[in-house]
Amino acid sequence: MNYKISHPTNVVECEIDLPASKSISNRLIIIQALCKEKFSITNLSNSEDTKSLQKALKDTTNTIDIGDAGTSFRFLTAYLSSLVGSRFILTGSNRMKERPIKELVDALLKLGVEIKYLDKIGFPPLAISGSDIKENKVTIDGKISSQFISALLLIAPTLKNGIKLKISSKIVSKPYIIMTLKLMGEFGIFHTWQENTIEIKPQKYIAKDYDIEADWSAASFWYEIAALSRSCNIILNGLSKNSIQGDRKVIELFKNLGVQTKFKNGSTILTKKKENIISKEINLINTPDLYQPFKCTLFSKNLTTKFLGLQTLKNKETNRIKAVEKELLKLNTTKKITTYKDHRMAMSFAPLCLKYDTLQINDVDVVNKSYPNFWNDFKKGGFIIKPLTH
Repeated sequence: MNYKISHPTNVVECEIDLPASKSISNRLIIIQALCKEKFSITNLSNSEDTKSLQKALKDTTNTIDIGDAGTSFRFLTAYLSSLVGSRFILTGSNRMKERPIKELVDALLKLGVEIKYLDKIGFPPLAISGSDIKENKVTIDGKISSQFISALLLIAPTLKNGIKLKISSKIVSKPYIIMTLKLMGEFGIFHTWQENTIEIKPQKYIAKDYDIEADWSAASFWYEIAALSRSCNIILNGLSKNSIQGDRKVIELFKNLGVQTKFKNGSTILTKKKENIISKEINLINTPDLYQPFKCTLFSKNLTTKFLGLQTLKNKETNRIKAVEKELLKLNTTKKITTYKDHRMAMSFAPLCLKYDTLQINDVDVVNKSYPNFWNDFKKGGFIIKPLTH
């Protein structure tokens, strides 16, 4: 389905219950599966990615189709490898089959796991034979994907000799690795990180109930709305001021565009003042998911900067750099935005109707991947949505 969207006043006042963090949810689901004792998770993400991971872990068949869920695919590649005596085929959507997995597979092969490519070398689908992993020293390239590193770290305590993981090259999305280690620490797992080596010795996850905070990545679209509005008072519920999520950097990024953040009584309140100070260079190597909403905001304000650290974006749901550039060019012509099966494309371009009047967003259901309630929340902000059935 496609939507035509607009905003009659450009004044946005609303209160939004943000979705739970997908990144935290997916890590906790793997920890829960690895923990010998049961514990409960409250406020689990209702995103398609999280649901597909839950479903995969309950799957009684030998073939697991994870669809478009990239994080889930990577976490499962390591997790299934640690299940001694099991055999699985792990596959996904056509786009998933174009997303590289070689660096993680190579690391697991060095650890003694039996994995075979069923189609193109370096890409899904995979045939995985769970192994009693005894080798513990492995090197992995840090510039490809932090999810490869997190996948190995999550299983590390359950392995016979743990893991001594040496990271070569500069790490991309480092806050996600720190998030993984902090969450593991919450469940009793100790680690050391000296220079470029992380070591985790054999340990047991200790069960504890966990309540998941809201998603700072989802908040980024409301920061974009705030920046593009004439004025705003946006109350976002569920965010943690001292969050373990790297995308909390959105506060700093959008402050330079006049968005003020105030924490009060458990809520995060966004207001606006006139201020457009932009750095000549912005490095998003630690927070690449913020690129789309921030780039769209800058374009709408006729501001430019040099972006650094975007190398991982070509291997996401789409090539996000190319997709954004192509769709921005439509804002002065057709105003019909293609989303490329990428949830963040839909949510990053939707707020632009505050500057470009009525926009058409195609394939609106893509938001289900991370923020299923986005369009309902969008309406709360005073946006008008007209479904197009043709």
